[in-house]
Amino acid sequence: MKNNKAIFYMIFSVIAFAVMNAVVKYLNAFNVYQIVFFRSIGTLVFTVPLILKYKIPILGNNKKLLILRAIFGVISLTCFFQSLNYLAVGTAVSLRYTSPIFAAIFAFIFLKEKIKPIQWLLFIIAFIGVLIIKGFGADVNSIGLFFVLLSAVSLGLIFVVIRKIGNTENPIVIINYFMIFAFVFGGIMSINNWMNPNLTEWLLLLSLGVFGYVGQLYMTKAFQSHETNVIAPLKYLEVIFMIIIGATWFDEVYSLWTLLGIFLILLGLVYNIYLKRKSK
Repeated sequence: MKNNKAIFYMIFSVIAFAVMNAVVKYLNAFNVYQIVFFRSIGTLVFTVPLILKYKIPILGNNKKLLILRAIFGVISLTCFFQSLNYLAVGTAVSLRYTSPIFAAIFAFIFLKEKIKPIQWLLFIIAFIGVLIIKGFGADVNSIGLFFVLLSAVSLGLIFVVIRKIGNTENPIVIINYFMIFAFVFGGIMSINNWMNPNLTEWLLLLSLGVFGYVGQLYMTKAFQSHETNVIAPLKYLEVIFMIIIGATWFDEVYSLWTLLGIFLILLGLVYNIYLKRKSK
C-alpha cells in the first residue's frame, strides 16, 4: 500500500511538472534567470504561509543537507530551462530524465542501495538511447545537450540527498530552502536581464510556481516514502507527456531516430521499475 502511494505521488508530480515545462517553453522570449525568479516567487507564496501557519521550524534539522539540496536544485532548474532554448521540449525532457541513472549510481555509492546486474544492463540501454538521440536525432544542439545533461546529473544528486534526508524534514521546509535559493539567485541575475511582462505573461510566469510547488511537494513525498531506484524512473512518464505537448502545442517534429532513442530510454527505465517491484 505504501509503495502504491509513493507511485501515485510521483505520477501526480510528473503531470504538474509537464504543464510547468510547457509554460516555460512558451515563455522562451524571457531570460532564463527571470523565469527561475518567477518560478520561485509562485512557490514561496505557498510555502512561507504554510510554514508560519503550522509553526514549522523554517531552518529545519539538517541544514547542510537542505542547503546542498537547494544548490543542486538551482543548478538543475537553471540548466534545464536554458536547454529549452536549444532543444525540442520532448527531447530536452527525455535527456534530462537520464537522471534516474545518475540517481541510482549515486544511491549505490553513497546510500549503499543495491543495483542488480540486469539493472546495470537496462541503464546502459537507456544511455544508448541518449547516444542515438545525439548521433542521429534531428537538430540536437550540443550546447543544449550540455545544459540538459548537467541538469540531469544535478537532479540525480537531488534524489539521493532527499532520500538521505528521509522523514527527518517536513517536505515544505525542503522546498522552501530550494525556492529561497532560487529566488535570490534568479533575482540577482535578472537585474541586468529584465523584460517587462504583459498581463497574460504575468499570469503565466506566476503559474510556474504553482505547478512547480505541486510537482516538488509530491516528488519529495514520493522519495521520502520509498526507495530511490523504484521511484526515480517514474519521472520518465513526463517524456511521453512532453512529446505529445511538443508535437501538438509547439509543432515540434521528432525524427524516427529521436523516437527510437527515447523509446530505448523508456524501455530501460520502465523495465527497471518492473524488476524492482517484482523483487519485493
